[in-house]
Amino acid sequence: MHLPSPLLAALEALRRAGGRPRLVGGCVRDWLLGLEPKDFDVEVFGLDYEAMGRALAAFGPTDLVGRSFGVLKVRLGGVEYDFSLPRRESKTGAGHRGFAVAPDSTLTEADAAARRDFTINAIAYDPLEKRLIDPHGGERDLLARVLRHTSEAFREDPLRVLRAFQLAARFELTLAPATIEICRAIKDTYAELPVERIWGEWDKWCVKAVKPSSGLTVLKQTGWLAHYPEIAALDGLQQDPEWHPEGDVLVHTAHCLDALVQQSLWPQADAATRRLLMLAVLAHDFGKAPTTHQAERRGRLRWISPGHEAAGAPLADSFLERIGAPRELVERVRPLVTNHLAHHHGQMHFRDTTVRRLAQKIAPATLDELMAVMFADHMGRPPLEAPEALRRIDELRAVAERLAVQHAAPKPIVLGRHLIALGVKPGPHFKPALDAAFESQLDGAFYDEAGGLEWMRNYLRAHPLALK
Repeated sequence: MHLPSPLLAALEALRRAGGRPRLVGGCVRDWLLGLEPKDFDVEVFGLDYEAMGRALAAFGPTDLVGRSFGVLKVRLGGVEYDFSLPRRESKTGAGHRGFAVAPDSTLTEADAAARRDFTINAIAYDPLEKRLIDPHGGERDLLARVLRHTSEAFREDPLRVLRAFQLAARFELTLAPATIEICRAIKDTYAELPVERIWGEWDKWCVKAVKPSSGLTVLKQTGWLAHYPEIAALDGLQQDPEWHPEGDVLVHTAHCLDALVQQSLWPQADAATRRLLMLAVLAHDFGKAPTTHQAERRGRLRWISPGHEAAGAPLADSFLERIGAPRELVERVRPLVTNHLAHHHGQMHFRDTTVRRLAQKIAPATLDELMAVMFADHMGRPPLEAPEALRRIDELRAVAERLAVQHAAPKPIVLGRHLIALGVKPGPHFKPALDAAFESQLDGAFYDEAGGLEWMRNYLRAHPLALK
């Protein structure tokens, strides 16, 4: 494992002092998966807290705020690292924080690793002797892509089930049968979790998942889908097999999520965009639960869900608020859910006016984001593809790019300062005049400031009383 030279120097200093420093946790897991480790956590055996501090003091100021937990923070080469002693944990109360933590430098490496959640996170690495320390078979599970609890202590922390949810999606893992049973047994402890910790795990799923459907599989297998009724309502919800040969609405949603992360935009998308698109695709068919019924279409009885786009908006809102999503994210997801079938409605071809108004309608979300949801929805029906739907999405993209509204809604050209320049005194009559100007702009009546001013002069001649 390649280590930054300042960190390596600190590890060698700890060994000279009689310590046995180990890299632990996610950095070892990621390295074994062929990924570049980003955060290095160090666990030090054979030293007490004071001796560890003395060994590291030569490298700069040490932050002792974690003393009661046996953690010491040191900045090396401009990067802050955590050095910790092995510690014991005992359950003292409900929830994620209901633990008493006591550093214990006498713990064996196997006992120290046993407090970690999953075997794949309980692998240590000796960077000086270049060897793995794997007392719980984590490397074996990692090779088999199995997510397995490390010990019975797993059941003491309900947050670990949500960690299983996001880890399965990030690394394409399946949950071990015995771990599924433990997760089922602690399902009722979900209420102990603070909402900010719930959001933390959902956020990792949104931003880091490579196969999002694996996370949904974990929620379903463990019974924890019940904590998210908007998603649970999709499980077993029937769809017409001619239009949706893949299965029920939950199966469709899972395919859509996996199709989203396969889009060419995904590798370059920032965290904010990933959160938005992942949650919009997850919620895009929430409205099918209250609207699905059977009716005759094209000569036979079919499952249909008329109006499910609009019906899904309040359900998306309630779900996102319950998992602790930021308010500004809720406001961007809603219009994407409500308008994800806009390419199936209206004229045979997208008119400029239609595209401008759609961009305005979905703000603060953008047409680029809406088209990503549309494409994921379309690709979530394997093996079915509809060339006409793809053509419509491509046409919408072409018109949006020509009008330069793919990244943001049109902004009003005519503003209050223009009315003042035309001799109109400020007052409540400004708003209807400016609203009328913007509506005409969306219709294509003018395209620049000169055209807007000419339009407003004509408006003022036609509506003199409205501006008094």
